[in-house]
Amino acid sequence: MSGTQSPGVFAVPSAGRVLRVAADARFTERWPWIAPHVPGSAPGTLTTAEAGVPVALALERQVSLGDARRLINAHLHRMHLGHGTLCLHAVALRCPGDCGTVVLLGGHGAGKTLVAIALAEQGWWPVAGDLVLLDVGHVPAFRGGTSAFLARSDALRRWFPNMPAGSSHEEKVDLRSQWDDGGGDDLGRTAPLLAAVLVDVDGDPRAHTAGLGLADGHTAATAWLRASTHVLDRILDSSSTVLRLVESADGAHHRVALIRRLARHVPLHMAWGAPQRIAAQVDQLTRAVPIPSGGAAW
Repeated sequence: MSGTQSPGVFAVPSAGRVLRVAADARFTERWPWIAPHVPGSAPGTLTTAEAGVPVALALERQVSLGDARRLINAHLHRMHLGHGTLCLHAVALRCPGDCGTVVLLGGHGAGKTLVAIALAEQGWWPVAGDLVLLDVGHVPAFRGGTSAFLARSDALRRWFPNMPAGSSHEEKVDLRSQWDDGGGDDLGRTAPLLAAVLVDVDGDPRAHTAGLGLADGHTAATAWLRASTHVLDRILDSSSTVLRLVESADGAHHRVALIRRLARHVPLHMAWGAPQRIAAQVDQLTRAVPIPSGGAAW
């Protein structure tokens, strides 16, 4: 490689921490498309790393945008885990008054994004659209997340017919422009975790039924576990790399220990029904939760 495609080492930011990535110079041009899917990053935050600093990841020249993102997130998972931070498949929102955050858990298609939209309509502020960084310390706290906020167009048309859902041929629409408040100045700032909710959207948009319950310890731990392996359970487009192997055996044991701590000290609520009804229950739930002492508010 030569000229504009000469290799370099870049400092990929993630919520106040840095992953050093070796790549060709095209990486700077591709970063604006990658950054929204990297937790705790923003398009304008990429810099060149200092010379002589060890590299955590070397990207092949022909790597696709999708694989670049998946590889970076897998290595960020390992880096953050070393600091006691979990990288979770979840949506996070800042509650009205900026006194803390709520994390919504659930698999693909469970309705996390739909509930987040309903909460946003009630004055909540989405701060992570797919991946959430959660510090598991004395006071569990939201540390950062992905800025991309993708919603399925058909689901938007069903549950929120008055919202722009993109053209008929678009499978997903990115709603981040409605809530994105800028760049990386606040990346790495923490906010206490007020509640965690495992959501399951179902039923008819006109129905008024909804349910809210408390998960038992084993169910809660399993839900956190599944969310914590999301970035490792990805198939790459054009590489034989197995992302699960990015995490060492010691790292996996450490992750499970953090999950057990979360399951013991953070009640996991289960909510089902229409997004608006679930959102109303989440809003009511958090109003009764005291702000954890020792946590930093936004």
